[in-house]
Amino acid sequence: MKKNYNNFIAMLLLLAAALASCKKDLALTPISTLSDDSYWKSIDQYDAFVSGIHSRFRGHNGNLMFLGELRSDIYGNDPGATASFTGEASQGLERMWLHSLNLDIPGVSTYGTFYTNINQLNLLINKLNTGNIVPEATKKYYLGIAYGMRAYYYFQLYQSWGKTVIQSDFIDAGNLDLFNLAKAASPATEVITFVKQDIDKSIENFGADYTIRRNKAYWSKSATLMLKAEVYLWTAHRAGGIADANVAKAALNDIKTNVPALGLLTTSSNVANTPYADLFGTTKGNKEMIMVCRYQLNEAEMSFIPASFTPQSGLIANFYDSLANRKFNVTSENYGGLLRAPVKIATYRKFNEKDTRRDASIQAAYSLLGPGTYKIAGCFLKKYQGQQDAGVRRYTNDYPIYRYADLLLLMAEAKEILGESPAAEINEVRARAFGANYSLAVQGFPNQAGDNDIKNTILKERLLEFIGEGKRWYDLRRMGDSFVFANTSLPASDAYKLLWPVDRTTLTNNRALTQTDGYPQF
Repeated sequence: MKKNYNNFIAMLLLLAAALASCKKDLALTPISTLSDDSYWKSIDQYDAFVSGIHSRFRGHNGNLMFLGELRSDIYGNDPGATASFTGEASQGLERMWLHSLNLDIPGVSTYGTFYTNINQLNLLINKLNTGNIVPEATKKYYLGIAYGMRAYYYFQLYQSWGKTVIQSDFIDAGNLDLFNLAKAASPATEVITFVKQDIDKSIENFGADYTIRRNKAYWSKSATLMLKAEVYLWTAHRAGGIADANVAKAALNDIKTNVPALGLLTTSSNVANTPYADLFGTTKGNKEMIMVCRYQLNEAEMSFIPASFTPQSGLIANFYDSLANRKFNVTSENYGGLLRAPVKIATYRKFNEKDTRRDASIQAAYSLLGPGTYKIAGCFLKKYQGQQDAGVRRYTNDYPIYRYADLLLLMAEAKEILGESPAAEINEVRARAFGANYSLAVQGFPNQAGDNDIKNTILKERLLEFIGEGKRWYDLRRMGDSFVFANTSLPASDAYKLLWPVDRTTLTNNRALTQTDGYPQF
């Protein structure tokens, strides 16, 4: 009974903090001093708080998706169209893939609201380092989580805005007037240094503990090592070169050596699905997942998917699935969404028709021209199908942050920088993608057209593998500015738009901040 009471109190505190933080995200609004004084008295309260930061992390998935993918070449209206094929308007989302953002239409505002959870992570770090209630092993594991997750947030901020406010201490309402906070952003060079320092602290605290808790839904040492590889590959493509590529490769090998249970999912639990499609089903914690955000029926759903990426049920019913030779209907295609971000037909056509990832990731919709004759009308994201519940589609798929295919293709990227062959990693991914149709001589590396350009080969493989997982824009950015200009509508003459603008409200609330360089100043 006491444990349930403590958990209840913990969730009330987290809810209070969340409601307070809505007033001004960059103010990093904390748990109140009064509430804080009555908390941190038992292990149960620490456990509940750690659960709470993962819940709040899950709540940021929509912004992570927008930041990592919507400015890339995946989404948009096809040539000649001003709306999606269903007639649904993009309602401003088009400004992301058209790169016409500004301080009043910023795409993502208040730094993605990431600072709300950064402040809670700062509080957790402080309480773990100053308290003596939590057993040492648990304390170290939780510090590993806190430093790793904080590094992840700051890396998103770095990739998206470059310079940003570094706040490593918890802000207490009793010590600071939160509604007059004025703190300048630190230079991008200091932000990436801070990210690397937090990664090191996370790894140090995890020590030899490679367990992944809550069926892959908690941050772990493997998640930190994946982040480390990603960060060091970013710097390897810049000044870090071979030295940083070696660091990234070592981090990935650390996971492979110490967590041998991880691997590609190559079998399906559902005979109707390919192994790739089964990855994103409602079976939780499969062997490929390294870190996910957990969604479950009657607990939480992926609301950002129907809000932007799937169509209204009544509108999709006007079109056909040519592969199944049938018309969509509102019973089975009860997506209940709003298609503000359609997948471009050109994206769909980048897949080989034998690649099982195509039809597991994207739904093509066709107009019927005559008996058995179809013309493609448009496409939308299909990767997250959810589950049926009393005639309603519930979006309860897990959202992957890191999975084993990511490890393989990051390893391929590191090897390319180091002058080593990435064939083994690329071919392992392709073999699963093509299944029974896979032939090394045809689909294998380096036998596909374009495989002689290894950087672009890796980028394309990641595009095909990770659509809908918030990675494509960041992948292009990591490889270098020229890859962004070559693959998106952003011209080199507008290079300042590689970063995002800061919104008006944030600049108003913190007068020490300045607008991202290149955008009109506030």
